[in-house]
Amino acid sequence: MHSIYQRINNLSALLSSCVLSLLAAIALSSLLFTADPMGTLSIGSVKVYPGKARNFNEPRREHAFVRFNVSADLSPLFHWNTKQLFVYLGAEYANSAGVINDVVIWDRIVRRKEDAVINVSGKNKYIFKEVSSSFKAVEPAFYTLKYNVMPYVGALTYGEAARTDEPVVFPVVQDRV
Repeated sequence: MHSIYQRINNLSALLSSCVLSLLAAIALSSLLFTADPMGTLSIGSVKVYPGKARNFNEPRREHAFVRFNVSADLSPLFHWNTKQLFVYLGAEYANSAGVINDVVIWDRIVRRKEDAVINVSGKNKYIFKEVSSSFKAVEPAFYTLKYNVMPYVGALTYGEAARTDEPVVFPVVQDRV
């Protein structure tokens, strides 16, 4: 005859195996049901201004200000395993050393399917500056609207909803008026 502790151990092992199997099935099923949302992205203008140096030894860095128009319907990404979406606008360009940079200039967290239709006309939310202190030797940038699906159970999935067709050139530095 088995003791009560052995019976509790067997029952808890069976239940934990069932729960883990269910979670694995949920994670795999969310990878099978993928959607490909589409959107449009247009860059209105890019302006570059000189920035302030923090101390006298540091060079003055240039800051870029980007005006953009984004419209995308991300509601197909929401299903029973989607907790939230992280949507962000990034600029991809290569600097003078040939290093490819991917800079996030705007983002939003979408928690409900009703809020998944995005229509934004605005400017960058975060400071956009080049590490080499100047945008003069930088190649033109491609702008992309990307998303990250955060599920309740399973792996994070990434995707791209919109992209500019042609690269956008950084203009010459302007003095502030």
